[in-house]
Amino acid sequence: MSSVMTNSNGTVNNDALNATVEEAVKATEGISIKESETDEPLPSAMESGIDPSDDTCRVEVLQSDPNTPYSSVSTFEELGLSRELLQGVYAMKFNKPSRIQATSLPLIARDPPKNLIGQAKNGSGKTACFVLGMLMRVDTKVDEVQALCVVPTRELARQIMSVLETMGKYTGVKVFCAVKQTEEERSSRLSTIRDHVIIGTPGRVMDLIKRRLFNPATVKIFVLDEADVMVDTQGMGDQTLRIKRALNPQVQTLLFSATFSDQVQALARRVAPNASQISVKREELNLDNVQQYYFMCESADKRFDLLSDIYGCLTIGQSIIFVHTRASANELTKRLREEGHTVSLLHGGDMSPEERDRVIDEFRRGTTKVLVTTNVLARGVDVLQVTVVVNYDLPVDVNNQPDPETYLHRVGRTGRFGRKGLAINFVYDRASLKQLQEIEKYLGNCRIEKVDNVEDLEKKIKNI
Repeated sequence: MSSVMTNSNGTVNNDALNATVEEAVKATEGISIKESETDEPLPSAMESGIDPSDDTCRVEVLQSDPNTPYSSVSTFEELGLSRELLQGVYAMKFNKPSRIQATSLPLIARDPPKNLIGQAKNGSGKTACFVLGMLMRVDTKVDEVQALCVVPTRELARQIMSVLETMGKYTGVKVFCAVKQTEEERSSRLSTIRDHVIIGTPGRVMDLIKRRLFNPATVKIFVLDEADVMVDTQGMGDQTLRIKRALNPQVQTLLFSATFSDQVQALARRVAPNASQISVKREELNLDNVQQYYFMCESADKRFDLLSDIYGCLTIGQSIIFVHTRASANELTKRLREEGHTVSLLHGGDMSPEERDRVIDEFRRGTTKVLVTTNVLARGVDVLQVTVVVNYDLPVDVNNQPDPETYLHRVGRTGRFGRKGLAINFVYDRASLKQLQEIEKYLGNCRIEKVDNVEDLEKKIKNI
């Protein structure tokens, strides 16, 4: 692929551009482009507010060039942001940078741009890091795509788009959300995209590249959120690499997630070569403000009776119930509704884009209180009012082995930004109990306490 995209006078070299796009298109020939919004078990691997405990975490910074001077910042003003961007930052109610922001933003803002792999716990402000990074690189006077953010689900894409629009509302930035289209969007012919930022899922972004609806050579900054899934999941990882190859080789690449296994670290470095790295110690990734309990049920089916008792006896605000597959989600929702419980359902199967958007929007507004879902909602999506997470099915990977990192992400949907939260886990046989014990062991200082009945649980959570 040609590395020369502009002529000496700064104009676009059309021959080089056409060759680049042609190569990107050829790379996708024979590849099935589909929406990467799966809710099936993922391999082991929105924060618009800040968890105060983030400032107590030990953060390690490994620079790609150890000879380059580096220092963190204590205020956003130190970053040299424009007045309009500072206004947006304060509109988000940020008073000072969190630990991950203070350490990552100086690295992101460097010229010449450098790649970065950032890892910090849920609720620490990672989203604001890369959103601010994209806004710093965008020139709103130029009507072309300059920033690209790729995420695993439409729900996360829409959430990040909302954060970016709020933070960038004084800058005039324009954003395109590249997710599976609604009927209304499909009925209108999509023309060349001139928005400054694209946020979307990998299948949809790859489709836009194949159809030549935006110029990948003009992208200055490429972001992967929930990056461990984006580079490691079968299908999604292939699409991510193809997108990266279609971009200018000099594009700045940022990868962010709460978890990165050693195996995924190696894959991440392929996507973001010579990257600086910021990480939090694994033992500090747990959310101390989430109380975690488990019930030992007599059988798999007895879980339903217990769940029905919990919702019949306790007032627990908004909650998310996680199950293993979309079939399980459909069945559990049906049974709960037959018992008179009001619940919503969200998964990435045969639900239309309009229906998915309606369900998550109603849940955000608090119109619905209980949401049954799959791993499609395990990562990144932030609903501040969620106080309880129920693991009806414990998270397992594609080999049916316990998946501690997905457990951490699921539990991270509650107890956001210093609030108290509750996680309830159901086990029903020797195998599921062993899975829970292995998750607890992997996470180190994570303690999951046994409770015998709903009354016992009620006593324990009175102070939450």
